[in-house]
Amino acid sequence: MLRLQAPLPDSYTLASEDALAERIASAKAALGRRLLILGHHYQRDEVIRWADAIGDSFKLAQFAADNQDATDIVFCGVHFMAESADVLTGDHQRVILPDLNAGCSMADMADLDQVEEAWDELTSVTDIERVVPITYMNSSAALKAFVGEHGGAVCTSSNARAVLEWALSRGDKVLFFPDQHLGRNTGFTMGYGADDMRVWNPHLDFGGLEDTDVKEATLLLWKGHCSVHQRFRPEHVAAARAKHPGVEVIVHPECAHEVVELADRVGSTERIQEWAAAAPTGATLAIGTEVHMVQRLAREHADKTIFTLDPLVCPCSTMFRIDAPHLAWVLENLVGGEVVNQIVVDPDTSTWAKVALQRMLEIR
Repeated sequence: MLRLQAPLPDSYTLASEDALAERIASAKAALGRRLLILGHHYQRDEVIRWADAIGDSFKLAQFAADNQDATDIVFCGVHFMAESADVLTGDHQRVILPDLNAGCSMADMADLDQVEEAWDELTSVTDIERVVPITYMNSSAALKAFVGEHGGAVCTSSNARAVLEWALSRGDKVLFFPDQHLGRNTGFTMGYGADDMRVWNPHLDFGGLEDTDVKEATLLLWKGHCSVHQRFRPEHVAAARAKHPGVEVIVHPECAHEVVELADRVGSTERIQEWAAAAPTGATLAIGTEVHMVQRLAREHADKTIFTLDPLVCPCSTMFRIDAPHLAWVLENLVGGEVVNQIVVDPDTSTWAKVALQRMLEIR
């Protein structure tokens, strides 16, 4: 999805790290309680240092909704996260994304037109009333609204199993988007096999499937992925074990199934944080997720050896866009009375997206 972020003035791009820190601190002090800065785990340290709350996307959106005193929410993450925050926060609150180009390649792999087309095609060969659409949190507000309007729900990486079990108690099939890997890995933990799953490729006629594929499948998995987590390969696991005997391999469920099978633990960003903290002194952990988070864990737990599973080190290129210059720019504009880069979800989309999110919260 194309988003246009205007270039910043030289006064920001050419400023030193210390100068930017002084300007951010000054703006933050001036804005006081009306300001709330949220930082996703994958953000750069130069941004995270200013965050009032750090967490995964949904946790941060909930945090914003629970902090009614803050009227200006600066979300240091990506576009779909800021949308979720706008859906959940009040009318008196404004959500701001420091860089409009901070999107999510996975979220962009499924758009509303493609999903509506897939839904129409599925309707032609199966009882669509028995198909439950489930979207991962890493998706646009429009897709959250689609599943809300069509009887589905949102899921996160930590509650995907509970949501899929809920969906399959209401129907015979699930259309799961946009990440095929989270859907596949969750399906396997539920006892389903490869024969119960099919991949729907939105760029091929009828998803690249036959009518019988749709009729036989329980889980229809959208052909999407995270560009960071798909980099981790079985050979990385083998190399980590060879170099560090006794290493514990921890990966995110957005990784490919062949990597998940070899890992010692699989969990969300929040779970990975917890496992790293709970590991005993002297433990060695190879972690398969975004490198900024892994490096931060290594610094926070210096009594342990923590390193990224991918030796080439791949940051999330879209998360990486938000930096100190962009943060200083949006804050100083707020001090000057101007709101830049506000993320606004239209009322109809917001209503149905909130329905899908609320269903998720009600699932136990």
